[in-house]
Amino acid sequence: MSGVTRNPNFAKLAGGYLFPEIGRRRNAYLAANPDMASRIISLGIGDTTLPIPEHILGGLVTSASKLGTKEGYSGYGAEQGMGSLRAKIADKLYGGLIKDSEVFVSDGAKCDIMRIQQVFGSDVTTAVQVSEVNIRIKYYTHTLAILFTSLQLNLLSLTNFVKTISCQDPSYPVYVDTSVMMGQTGNINPDTKQYENIVYMPCTAENDFFPDIENIPRADIVYFCSPNNPTGAAATKEQLELLVKVCKERGSILVFDAAYAPFIRSPGVPKSIFEIEGAREVAIECNSFSKYAGFTGVRLGWVVVPDELSFADGSKVRDDFNRVMTTAFNGASNIVQGGGLACLDDEGLAEIDNLIDYYMENAKLLKDAMTSIGYSVYGGTDAPYVFVKLPDGKGSWDAFTEILEKAQVVTIPGAGFGPGGDGYLRLSAFAPRDTVIEACDRLKKTMVLPVAV
Repeated sequence: MSGVTRNPNFAKLAGGYLFPEIGRRRNAYLAANPDMASRIISLGIGDTTLPIPEHILGGLVTSASKLGTKEGYSGYGAEQGMGSLRAKIADKLYGGLIKDSEVFVSDGAKCDIMRIQQVFGSDVTTAVQVSEVNIRIKYYTHTLAILFTSLQLNLLSLTNFVKTISCQDPSYPVYVDTSVMMGQTGNINPDTKQYENIVYMPCTAENDFFPDIENIPRADIVYFCSPNNPTGAAATKEQLELLVKVCKERGSILVFDAAYAPFIRSPGVPKSIFEIEGAREVAIECNSFSKYAGFTGVRLGWVVVPDELSFADGSKVRDDFNRVMTTAFNGASNIVQGGGLACLDDEGLAEIDNLIDYYMENAKLLKDAMTSIGYSVYGGTDAPYVFVKLPDGKGSWDAFTEILEKAQVVTIPGAGFGPGGDGYLRLSAFAPRDTVIEACDRLKKTMVLPVAV
């Protein structure tokens, strides 16, 4: 045992990270039931399953082959990414809404979230969305007096902090977990499953999973993902205009996660926050090739930090993010960036469209299956995730276990995305078509709703 004191923020984390925990429970089930191994179907982690298409793969192969030649070899590159790739991202994906100098190429959006946290530091508090389901489950059993006292204490605790952060709940766990690691939060409340010093933004089916942003306490940093993981909800232009307006009025910085943008099919739904007037003054955008082109294992993403975005003292956020990238990162792999360039060729973009069409057909099959047996289902239209509302009183971890044991289908419990997700399951469309069809059949037999009496 060393004499080094443990970082106390890690002790605040509630359990393990969601997806390894899903793997642990799946492995425990298989250890107890080894004869079921061949029956397991995963609709869990959002990991792509189709092979990388020919043209995009060619970009990876060519880039790797060059390293074996004297003329083509390259060593360290710019930490911000190849100039040609940054320019192509700005042109092909943003249509000139951003400058190539504002693009920072990385090894994926998940890593970028932590790097952004490093820019903002520990003196912040996070606001995340909470669902009506969570409020009902956690609070309706208390007296109104206890509830009122609890709300008073939470509001008082928020006023004692200089900075605050907000993000969606249910939401991608990285936003909250990295906030905890950075020391931006207090301890978790065992009753509400919410962290102190985080402003929780309610997102419910009743408000189309978009928060009442104008009536939520101010936050310095607002995390927002659209299309959303896990709910599958894609914010409309009007909703994003309101989000940008409120952030601008309050002097907040919006961190916009657009990793699922290419799945948007509804006309008029923005694929980038920079389609919204004024966003360049308030927003950072994260994105990734993981879901675009099956690069989950290849690792390539980017962040856009506009020149206009500044801190209260006038210093540019871009400059501080650049310092993080140049200090703690040596740039994305040269090989992988060659694949990224191929993704943005016309042939590569056509291949990406085909991949997304395939996964969205899977999403439709899952959504139709759940709807056919009477469930309220969200997402699956502009996102590869289907968010299924469970019967009242049914916990999402209980449903996860029941479906795994009875149907051998791995899902994701909504509670794993934050307290607001309890009472829901997330189904991922990232699976081979034949297994999706089989999973639909099993789920329709296993998830039969009780008959009302």
